[in-house]
Amino acid sequence: MPSAAPATTSPGDTAGRGPAASGTSPPGGGGRARRRRQARVGLLFAAPMLLLFVVFRFGPVLGAVFLSMTDYRLNGEWTFIGLDNYTRLGGDDLFRESLTVTLLYVVIFVPLTVLLSLATAAMLHRVVWRRGLFRGIFFLPYVTSIVLAAVIWKWIYDAEDGLVNGLLGLASLGPVDFLGRGELVLPSIALTSAWKGFGYSMLILLAGLQAIPRSFTEAAMIDGAGPWQRFRHITLPLLRPVLFFVLVIETITAFQVFDAMYVMTGGGPVRSSYSLVYMLYDSGFKFFDFGYASAIGLVIFVFVLGVSLVQRRFLGKED
Repeated sequence: MPSAAPATTSPGDTAGRGPAASGTSPPGGGGRARRRRQARVGLLFAAPMLLLFVVFRFGPVLGAVFLSMTDYRLNGEWTFIGLDNYTRLGGDDLFRESLTVTLLYVVIFVPLTVLLSLATAAMLHRVVWRRGLFRGIFFLPYVTSIVLAAVIWKWIYDAEDGLVNGLLGLASLGPVDFLGRGELVLPSIALTSAWKGFGYSMLILLAGLQAIPRSFTEAAMIDGAGPWQRFRHITLPLLRPVLFFVLVIETITAFQVFDAMYVMTGGGPVRSSYSLVYMLYDSGFKFFDFGYASAIGLVIFVFVLGVSLVQRRFLGKED
């Protein structure tokens, strides 16, 4: 009986039968499926927080944009008026005055706070004995109430019984009405706010300084570089991302100034300390002009965004 001829396969048949034809999964297919499944599970766990973020972050922003285009009244009735509130802002002298005050305050407060934070961080970076104690002392004003700090500094600046004028009197100088003179009120408030808030930026900058490898500064010392040269050519370039973050945070804080001005001066003298947020507060909660107040808030947002983008242009990008 003749035996069956052995089955032969041509190269084409072998090529036509891939892993799918043989019942095996392609290499790496299971890994991709597993990663997609893990991504879906991770998204499922993050979904509640993402939903809360969208509702409580983007929701109010969109609501403010819509509200700024309406004539919203206290009884809940409203009328859509388009860009009339923004047109009204353009012709409002009080808005221009408060914008000027806010920009001047930003120019004074931001460099003062950043320099104070950087100097304190550099000093603490060199301190070895009781570093934690000094760090806590410098950070303590940040966790105190701004209202309490403003009340204390209002007494310190007092023209008759204040501490500063008492010291000036010992030197036969003064008295100086720091909060009653238009040219001194913004620097005085900026100093108070800088004292109150520099502790946070100090800790951020201190962390940035401690992340710089000591080998860089040691190599510069061996090459004969002095303290200023090491700080300028090594510390500052490596600290630039942290410095950019601090600048943005302090800029946002400066544009939002209200508490210290409200407590210390009430916007005076002659609106010399009447900021944009102060005007927003008066428009919304004093005159109940909610649409106009929302327009002011969006203008503040645009200014903060613009200044932050300029800061990013010069500090935020790596070489």
